[in-house]
Amino acid sequence: MIFEQLGTYGHEQVVFCHNPDVGLKAIIAIHNTVLGPALGGTRMWPYASEQEALNDVLRLSRGMTYKNAVAGLNLGGGKAVIIGDPSKDKSEALFRAFGQFVDSQGGRYITAEDVGIDVSDMEYVYRETQFVTGVHQVHGGSGDPSPFTAYGTLQGLMATLNRKFGDEEVGKYSYAVQGLGHVGMEFAKLLKERGAKIFVTDINQARVDQAVSELGAEAVGLDEIYDVDVDVYSPCALGGTVNEKTLPRLKAKVICGAANNQLATNAIGDEVTRRGILYAPDYAVNAGGVMNISLEIDGYNRERAMRMMRTIYHNLGRIFEIADRDNIPTYQAADRLAEERIETIGKLKLPMGRGTPRFQGRVRGS
Repeated sequence: MIFEQLGTYGHEQVVFCHNPDVGLKAIIAIHNTVLGPALGGTRMWPYASEQEALNDVLRLSRGMTYKNAVAGLNLGGGKAVIIGDPSKDKSEALFRAFGQFVDSQGGRYITAEDVGIDVSDMEYVYRETQFVTGVHQVHGGSGDPSPFTAYGTLQGLMATLNRKFGDEEVGKYSYAVQGLGHVGMEFAKLLKERGAKIFVTDINQARVDQAVSELGAEAVGLDEIYDVDVDVYSPCALGGTVNEKTLPRLKAKVICGAANNQLATNAIGDEVTRRGILYAPDYAVNAGGVMNISLEIDGYNRERAMRMMRTIYHNLGRIFEIADRDNIPTYQAADRLAEERIETIGKLKLPMGRGTPRFQGRVRGS
């Protein structure tokens, strides 16, 4: 069954990482390295089963291939998951053991933070391997990618508003922000700075209270977020929130947020288009974080990173043009843009990753 799954998704390699002495159970999935080494974050989550973890890492790593391709990066797609509860199962030994497995890939896979992981955790991974991005600035890295993901999401939002309503005035519109994690909170702050009306929800009540007190947001229940009368629904938590149960309840004319895999199925994506809702493909919108950390490979520069974020606006424009040209939903247009780039660059017969990643200007401790 595992090889059937790999064949379905088109993965090149999947590595199962096990160190019982430190409690490590992890999976590294390398989906595609045509454009370069596979870059994608590590997620720590208390999966109900190993099969669930495998399903997640296969889906997420494939998404990274498409995200990196649409973002114009010379990088392929990969992802890793660690099975465990991030609130109680973290340890130095666990992350250093994981770092050894990352290092064993020789640069084919480059990791970073994802759900359940922070910069401090990556410090331990970085002790064992150079193939880590999003490391702290003291090491010559870029630090937490969340603010950049949020800023890139703002660029995608502006392009989508312009497409749907004919202007980029973020503050004119209202937003239902689902999820106030690192990225969701930063995105909500950007909306507020531009005078937008925002409704928020999160499983963490403290984060909701913070948004209410600091941003003047209006709090709604976890399930009520789908019923709010807003212009834009912005999913910024886990995926699949646009589904057969929630879509009929949405009043928004635009779906644009930072979450991965927002559409539960392709059929839902088709129905979104049929209902006249403009969907901004998630992996094109939320590429700011991976754009930012990718610059660590050649030597990080924050000004260059901010300039790169602004290309997300133009990438969304290209996706909307393809959707019109080929008369297809926007989620298909994003895939088509990615696949066209992979096919075109693949014909150049470039060596994998153009050699071992350099990571110039970085300093590793003992």
